[in-house]
This record gives sequence, structure tokens and C-alpha cells, in this order.
Amino acid sequence: MELEFHQLDLRYEALRRRAPEREKRLLASLAEHGQQTPIVVVADPDGRHVVVDGYKRVRALKALKVDTLRATCWDLSQAEALLLERLMRCGEGDGPLEQAWLLKELHGRFALSQEELARRFDKSISWVCRRLALVQELPPEIQERVRGGEIGAHAAMKYLIPLARANRGDALKLVAALAGRRASSRQIGALYGAWLSGSAKTRELLLADPWLFLRVQEQARRAQEVDKGPAQQLLSDLGALGGLCRRTIQRLRQGIARGLLEPERAELRQCLKHTRADVEALLALADKEMSDA
Repeated sequence: MELEFHQLDLRYEALRRRAPEREKRLLASLAEHGQQTPIVVVADPDGRHVVVDGYKRVRALKALKVDTLRATCWDLSQAEALLLERLMRCGEGDGPLEQAWLLKELHGRFALSQEELARRFDKSISWVCRRLALVQELPPEIQERVRGGEIGAHAAMKYLIPLARANRGDALKLVAALAGRRASSRQIGALYGAWLSGSAKTRELLLADPWLFLRVQEQARRAQEVDKGPAQQLLSDLGALGGLCRRTIQRLRQGIARGLLEPERAELRQCLKHTRADVEALLALADKEMSDA
């Protein structure tokens, strides 16, 4: 079917985070080839069509100022449509925050119990509780930055949730001070680590200008590297690699891999494949260089 934009209800747009680079590529593709895949909608009693899948396409087609867009209407309830759409795109590997947003919507809007959600997602009730806790502990202002693609979901999960638990106000100040530029997961991790170990004065300076703090920290790191000779740098790199290996082994022994979703397990297998190749190349080159020496 062909629909106009005013006929669309975008109430579930907030369930997905944005990826600016992917949206740029999609915009270029739609501009060149037009809409190839219809969006998915379900009918609403008020005559509008609730979008279930295709929010990136809707935004891109709006930007291109087209008059109508193609849609497929599923003859399902909104709750069933959301669950089916999630299953169909499970290969993309939803992160815990996106899972939490969907669970919160199904739990709040459609009154599905935690037991029912656990059954529908084929997970434990504990898994549902942990995901729901994420959106309760992470301030809405930070969640909006994650949805908008300004903050990576991984960084929010690993660093900003613990920071918000410890000091909600400081978490909000940090994110506000980072506005306008996208901080990498490594940078947010460095800021969280400095906040965790810093004095009251250090935290005050960090929250006032985190970008200045990161620049100073990077300059100090480079100065330290310059002071090291080539042999010391090599030994330091190997020591860091050993530490990462030991930490990863510990996490695997804790059973983390067994609790991953299948898309996450596939990503882990691919990452391990690349890591194995890198380690084998390192050992082969080291053997060659050491024997030549």
C-alpha cells in the first residue's frame, strides 16, 4: 500500500537507537534507487498506521521530501507485531538497552507480565528483571543520547550506568558536558575510571570540561611513551596483551559466553577467529625475529 507521512504513527521510534553513518548510507541509496523495501505497519483503531519496522527509511524519505512511501500492513496486534519484528531482525544483534526499551514498552503499554515476557523471549525472569532495571537506572536524558547515536550503547552500559548508580547528578553533568561531539567507548571509560579514582577536585575539573581532561591525559600518555625506549615499549605491549588474555580467560570461566544470545555468540566466534589469526601472526613473526637475532 501507499501511505502519506501524516497517516503514520511513530510511537515506537524511541525503541531503537540511531546509527548516523548507517542512516547516511541509507539516504544515499534511497536517493539513487528509491524505496526498495516497504516499511511494516499495523492498523490502529483511529485509522492511522503504527510503524513497527522501517523508522530509518521513514526519516530518510522525509529528508528526501517524497510524497508517499510503500508499506506492508500486518494483520496482528501491536504487541504481537513488535515481538515478531524483533525475532525477524535478531540477526542484527540488539544490545541490552534496546532489549530493555522493548521489554519496558511491552510491560508498560500492553501489561505483559515478567513471566510472560520471559516466555516470549525464551529467557529467565531474572533476565527480564535485569533488562528492565537498566532503563530504570539509566537517566532518561542519557537514554535519549544513546537513541540519537551520540553515545554508544556499550559505553552507556559499561560506564554510565555504574556512574549513575553512584552519583546520578555527576552522570548527567558528564553527558551534558560531552554534548556536541561523539565520545568513543574508550574515552568514556577513561573518564569513568578517572572519576572513580579521583579526588573531589579531580572530579570537579573532569565534569567541567571532559574534553580538556582527555587531551591532558592523552598528552601525558604520549610523553610517557616518548620516555620509554623501543625495548621497553615492546615489553609493555606484550605485558598488556598478556593481561588482556588473562582477563578474557577469567570472564570465559565465569560462563559469560554461555549466557549470550545467538547473534552475540556469532559475533564472538568471528572476533575469536580474527584474534587467533592476529596472535598466530604475532608469534610467527616473533619466532622469526628472535631466531634471526
